[in-house]
Amino acid sequence: MSESELDTKNGKTKASKLSAIKFQKEARHSYMRQTQMQDSLIDAERGTILIVDDTQDNLLLLSLMLSEQGYRIRKAVNGETAIKIVQKVLPDLILLDINMPGMDGYEVCKQLKADPVTANIPVIFLSAFNEVFDKVKAFAVGAVDYIAKPFHLEEVLVRVENQLTIYTAKIQVDRLNEELEQRVRQRTAQLEATNRELEKEIIERKKIQHQLEASNLELEKEIVERQKIQELLWHMALHDNLTDLPNRGFFIKQLEKAIKRSSQEEDYLFAVLFLDCDRFKVVNDSLGHLVGDKLLIAVGHRLKSCLGSTGTIARFGGDEFTILLEEIKDIRDTTATAEKLLEAMSEPFSIQERDIFINLSIGIVIGSKEYQQPEMLLRDADIAMYRAKEMGKACYQVFEKGMHDRAQKLMELETDLRLASDRSEFVVHYQPIVSLNSGKISGFEALVRWKHPKKGFLSPTEFIPIAEETGLIVPIGLEALREACNQLKTWQNQKITSIPLTISVNLSVKQFSQPNLIEEIDKILEETELEGSSLKLEITESAIINNDMLATEILQKLKSRKIQLLIDDFGTGYSSLSYLHRFPVDTIKIDRSFVSRITENGENVEIVKAIIKLAQDLNIGVIAEGIETPQQCKQIKDLGCEFGQGFFFSKPLEQQSVAAIFS
Repeated sequence: MSESELDTKNGKTKASKLSAIKFQKEARHSYMRQTQMQDSLIDAERGTILIVDDTQDNLLLLSLMLSEQGYRIRKAVNGETAIKIVQKVLPDLILLDINMPGMDGYEVCKQLKADPVTANIPVIFLSAFNEVFDKVKAFAVGAVDYIAKPFHLEEVLVRVENQLTIYTAKIQVDRLNEELEQRVRQRTAQLEATNRELEKEIIERKKIQHQLEASNLELEKEIVERQKIQELLWHMALHDNLTDLPNRGFFIKQLEKAIKRSSQEEDYLFAVLFLDCDRFKVVNDSLGHLVGDKLLIAVGHRLKSCLGSTGTIARFGGDEFTILLEEIKDIRDTTATAEKLLEAMSEPFSIQERDIFINLSIGIVIGSKEYQQPEMLLRDADIAMYRAKEMGKACYQVFEKGMHDRAQKLMELETDLRLASDRSEFVVHYQPIVSLNSGKISGFEALVRWKHPKKGFLSPTEFIPIAEETGLIVPIGLEALREACNQLKTWQNQKITSIPLTISVNLSVKQFSQPNLIEEIDKILEETELEGSSLKLEITESAIINNDMLATEILQKLKSRKIQLLIDDFGTGYSSLSYLHRFPVDTIKIDRSFVSRITENGENVEIVKAIIKLAQDLNIGVIAEGIETPQQCKQIKDLGCEFGQGFFFSKPLEQQSVAAIFS
């Protein structure tokens, strides 16, 4: 080979090396620019949220709130529409109502999770339900969180932002993985090219090997960074972002292990404790959600410190915590732990230089081979916890089978209650109110009765509390008011008596707090053509005491329509009677518990006597409820009471039986 040919060859080799080095640098700079551009796009865009709710008010409220925070909003009023929208444009997060006509939220979520294209979209359920079945089912179909109605806007924003943060982080990890794989392929290609070059250029092997080692070192650094991100995501996925305690997902996994171990080891015994902070909503409503969050952090820290290494504690959601105790000897180990936790919570929490007291209601369930799924254990522990609340709160209850049966019956009753209005199963009975001086009927109290298709007539004590809790009391109460007004107008038209009869109808606390109450009453009076002076509304003391400003406004409007106001169950509520001066009360009804304690010898009459004297001094009418014997009637009359009501005069009557009284 000539000298000129050798120079030419060496020149090509050098140019090839420079080209490879330049390609590596350009690829690295291109990767950094692309990563910076994508990170900028993520920071600039808050994401798209699909809101699915059949209630327009909820859609409007959530849309306005989230739009103001910079989110792009899409809306759907039912499940079918939501599926179509998602198929066209993928949102970053879905707020999904559970209870919708047609396809409910559970089915919508199940379909989305079954489609690989939409399976990873986070779904937050919106629900007014409180039962553990709803919570468990929600997470079983793939939801990442739930928000209870009515909404707390701060809570909605925090939960939405948290889930979008996790979702964005997952996308970033997927992007990094893809880019890393691409770079590995590029490095492999470079390595092959380098090996071919080494075969041709043995003399350059050390230099190229040095470049390869540098590239591998950089790759190792990137792998370490990837592992850190994955560890962070794993921690976020299994821990609560507020308290940093293990979350629901982590707890359920531990519970699955305990169930499996229980089936394999005869002597292994474990227990689950379900804890709920009593009256935590009062803290949020009075001191704000920031204080509420700090209180939850403090509660979680104290519970963890008290528990030590004897169990696994997790924040299950909201103000609920769960504890798994393993390798216990018997139930006494568990109850001792519960008593220790209750004692620890007796000390106040110092939050922002303020002492706050918070108690716990604890439900306990002992693991056994009957439990095959975590949801079953959590369900029964939750039932026991609610039983503890019913027993007075700040205590614990151990689950018994009867509790589950009772919960099932209540759920069945609630389901039947929701269908009862559509099936016209509610009827109104009328109990006479009698003048004790003349012995004549002056009016009637309208009482709702439920004629169950299988169980017959149910006592109000069996379904009214459920109707109050679920909010069904509002439509039931309005329908009862409409029926009672219409019936009184019919009797007036029939002229069954010359006495100007009145009708008394009960208003629940929830009805009284409805913003459109006056409009609904006006509408019913107009439809039935009944004069307002013929209508009396009965409410409890708590209805007007809890919000006296609202009560004053409503009562003044009722007064302007000549509608009379009666305080029901008087004497069983507030010890302060100053509201009798402040509100336009027409009549008080002495609770039957006072009347029933009056004996034939005239004992226990002092309270009744004092109530009647108070009413007379304030120029307020008095009705005694629950008069059942001639002796009670005489004693009540002798004390100066104007009117009476009870089985002594008549039980509540169907409308057909009322006309017979006057014939």
